Amino acid sequence: METKLYQYETAFELSTKRIEEERLGETLAVQRPAHVRANGKRFYIESYGCQMNFADSEVVASILANAGYDSTTDYLQADVILINTCAIREHAEQRVRNRLQTFNAVKKRNKGALVGVLGCMAERLKEKFLEEEKIVDIVAGPDAYRSLPALIEEAETGQKAVNVLLSREETYAEINPVRLNSNGVTAFISIMRGCDNMCSFCVVPLTRGRERSRDYRTIVAEARDLYAQGYREVTLLGQNVDSYRYSDDKTLVGKKLVDAKYSDGVVNFARLLEMVANIAPDLRVRFSTSHPKDMTDDVLHVMAQYDNICKYIHLPVQSGNSRILGLMNRTYDREWYLERIRAIRRIVPEAAISTDIIAGFCTETEEEHRDTLRLMEEVRYSMAYMFIYSERPGTPAAKRYRDDVPEEVKKRRLHEIIELQLKHSLESNRADVGKTFEVLIEGTSARSAHHWYGRNSQNKVVVFPKGDYCPGQYANVKITDCTSATLLGEVV
Repeated sequence: METKLYQYETAFELSTKRIEEERLGETLAVQRPAHVRANGKRFYIESYGCQMNFADSEVVASILANAGYDSTTDYLQADVILINTCAIREHAEQRVRNRLQTFNAVKKRNKGALVGVLGCMAERLKEKFLEEEKIVDIVAGPDAYRSLPALIEEAETGQKAVNVLLSREETYAEINPVRLNSNGVTAFISIMRGCDNMCSFCVVPLTRGRERSRDYRTIVAEARDLYAQGYREVTLLGQNVDSYRYSDDKTLVGKKLVDAKYSDGVVNFARLLEMVANIAPDLRVRFSTSHPKDMTDDVLHVMAQYDNICKYIHLPVQSGNSRILGLMNRTYDREWYLERIRAIRRIVPEAAISTDIIAGFCTETEEEHRDTLRLMEEVRYSMAYMFIYSERPGTPAAKRYRDDVPEEVKKRRLHEIIELQLKHSLESNRADVGKTFEVLIEGTSARSAHHWYGRNSQNKVVVFPKGDYCPGQYANVKITDCTSATLLGEVV
C-alpha cells in the first residue's frame, strides 16, 4: 500500500506543481547583480514542502545575491547551507532532520561552514534545533529572511543566530525573486502571506502568522517582468488567494463590500486576477489555493471572461462529512461546499477541479468516511492530494481532540480514497481522448527525449512528439490516449 501511494503522488506531482509532499529542490547557479560586489562566499539552499516554500527560497536567493553571495549546486562547496522546511506533516519533519545529519560531512570538511534552518520548522522547533541538532547555526522564520545576511555574520562569530519573529506587515513585495530550478516558462508569484482561517489540523497560522496581502502593483509589475523575460505562465500563490484584499487605506480592507471587485480603493482577488490576465493574451494565469468559504462568483466570472486564465481550480474539501468539517473548523459544511462546486460547473463549465482529502481525522466514523467517498462520487475530481491525518503539536486539534482512529484504519480508508480517485482520474482523462487542447510546452518528457510535456488549461499533463516546437510555445495537441495521470497526443 505504501509503495502504491508513493507512486500515485509522484505521478501527479508534475501535473499540478502544487507540491504538498516534501520534495528536494537544489538551487541552480544564481546570477549576482552586476553592481553587487562579491563577498567570496557561496550558499546552497534546499526546499521542502508547498509552493510557498519554494517561492520563499527564491526570495532568500535574491536577498543573499544582493548581499554579495554566489550560489553553488554542490553543498560540499558551500560556506552557508540553508534548508527551507515544511512542518505540515511529521514525515516531512523527519526527512529534514535526516537531511541535516548529511550536512555533518560538510562541517567536518569545512570547519567554517554554517548550516541554517529556514521556514515553518524553524519557527516551530527553534529550541530543539539549537539544543538537539548541534550542527544548526542559524534559525530563521518565514518573516526573517531580510535579516539573513546579518544572521550569517553573527553565526560566523560562533554565536547561534536566531530570528523567528512573525510580522503583520512583511510581504517581501519589492524583492525580485531569483527563479530557482526554472524552466524559463512557468513561475510562481506570492500575492499574500500567512493565514487567518485557523483550521484545527493546520500549523500554518502558527508558523507563518496572520494574513496580509501584497501591494497589487508589485504583483502586476513582477508578472509583467516575467512575461518580458519569456515566461508564459504565472501561478498566483497564497494560503487562501480568494481572501486577497489590498488598499493603501488599510481601514478599507476589512470592510464588507457589496461589490468588492470594483469598490473604490480596494483591490480584491477577482480584480487582481483580471489585472494580471490583461498583461498579455498569451500569458497564462493560474492560482492556488482557494478556500471554499471565500471563493465567490466574481472570481468565477473573471475566469470565464478571460481565455488566458486557466480553467482549473484547486478547492480543498478535506472531508465529505459536515460534523468532521466542524471539528476541522473549516467554517463550511458539506452542502456549502457542493453549492460552490455547482457554481463552478455553472459559470466555468469546462473547469477541472482538484482537492485535498484527509483520511482518519479525530473521531471519524466509518459512515463519515463513506460520506467522503460519496462526495467524491458526486464531484468526480480530476485529481486529488490525499493524506492520512497527522497530528501536529500546538494545533487546536492536538489540544482538543484525541487522535483515536487506529493507524491501520487510517491506511485502509486512505487506500479506498486513492482507489476511487484513480478511477475518477482515469475516467476524466478518457473523456478527453479525441479532443484538441492548446498546450503550453514546458520541457522534455522525463520518459522520452523525443517528446515534449506541457499542460492544458485544465492543468493536465500532455505528452507528445517534439516536432518543430520549443519550450514556451503553444501547440494544439489532439489527445489519442491516456493514463490516469497523463494525456498522450499528436500535434495537429
